[in-house]
Order: sequence, then C-alpha cells, then structure tokens
Amino acid sequence: MDLLKAMGFGALISGCVAMVIGTQGSSGGQLAIQSMEVADFKMYWSWPVFLACTGVFWGLLLLQR
Repeated sequence: MDLLKAMGFGALISGCVAMVIGTQGSSGGQLAIQSMEVADFKMYWSWPVFLACTGVFWGLLLLQR
C-alpha cells in the first residue's frame, strides 16, 4: 500500500517538475522530459523523475511507520 501512495506522490511531483521545465522549452538534460499530446492538451512527463520521486517518497513513508 505504501508503494501505491508513493507512486501517487511521485506522479504529482514529476508532473509539476516536468511542466515547469518543459514549458520553458528545455528537455532537462538527464531528466529526459518529453512532450505528449493527450486529446487537446500538451502534457510533459519524465520517467526518471517519476522513478526518483517514487523512491524518495516510498522511503519517507517507510520511515514514518
């Protein structure tokens, strides 16, 4: 259950970071921010940021037990 919670937090933070960096026209180098079009919306996403944030939040949730 903690991993699912961490994935939610990781997705939220990843989306925010990717949106801020992606709207500036940068790919973020190692962050590998990609632009995707979903229906009429342009969305930015980064798998490396998602995995890193999920790991950090999972560790924090395990520490809070």
